[in-house]
Amino acid sequence: MSRPLILVTNDDGHFAPGIRALVEVASELGEVIIIAPDSPQSGMGHAITIHNPLRINRVQSFGDIQAWECNGTPVDCVKLAKHVVLKDRKVDLCVSGINHGSNASINIIYSGTLSAAMEASLEGINSIGFSLLDYSFDADFEPSKPFVRRIMQFVLDNGLSQTRLLNVNIPKLASGEIKGMKVCRQANARWIEEFVESTDPRGQKYYWLTGQFINEDLGSDTDVHALDNGYISIVPSGHDLTSYGAMAGLSDLND
Repeated sequence: MSRPLILVTNDDGHFAPGIRALVEVASELGEVIIIAPDSPQSGMGHAITIHNPLRINRVQSFGDIQAWECNGTPVDCVKLAKHVVLKDRKVDLCVSGINHGSNASINIIYSGTLSAAMEASLEGINSIGFSLLDYSFDADFEPSKPFVRRIMQFVLDNGLSQTRLLNVNIPKLASGEIKGMKVCRQANARWIEEFVESTDPRGQKYYWLTGQFINEDLGSDTDVHALDNGYISIVPSGHDLTSYGAMAGLSDLND
């Protein structure tokens, strides 16, 4: 029997340690094809490139595994994988990450990691975005690998019900300290933002975005609560942004 085809991508670039950890796990479970940005693309969300030409080039940094770098966004990578690199093949699973940093709660809106996985889900491909709550380039991904493998194997064996996208976040803990996994909802949290103003050597003002993450959700069934208590959070996600609860209150606008 042929092995399942697994598309691997990310937003940190094909040289990031996180994608290497993900490729190691994925290659145990199926045939792996990699297409990832040629430079960091964090915070790009679901951006696509429409004003510049897109290019992909083979890279040899993953040994015998077929790998490509792309000059576009994470979503561009998935589109090119689907329509160019793998246009005649069925992709069984798309995995994105492992991201260096959290994509829990509202961060999913901004995340290039999750947007790449979401793009694949829009194409009908079961997809998972993985993130580790450690922004360091030297982050330790070893403790997360058994859980990443278990989640990927589950999706390959069972598929997904009522969704095609999972947002998985992993706490920054050593081997043996991760308590387990929790299927949960996205927390109602947000960023309190500010811009730090300064002046460059040429006397021109510039602004640097900073802020503080605020969790206003006291529920014990959220991704933030799970992560704060040593669990991996698994949130079934989607792309429908309709606020269904608000529709009745707007009914007088119906003609």
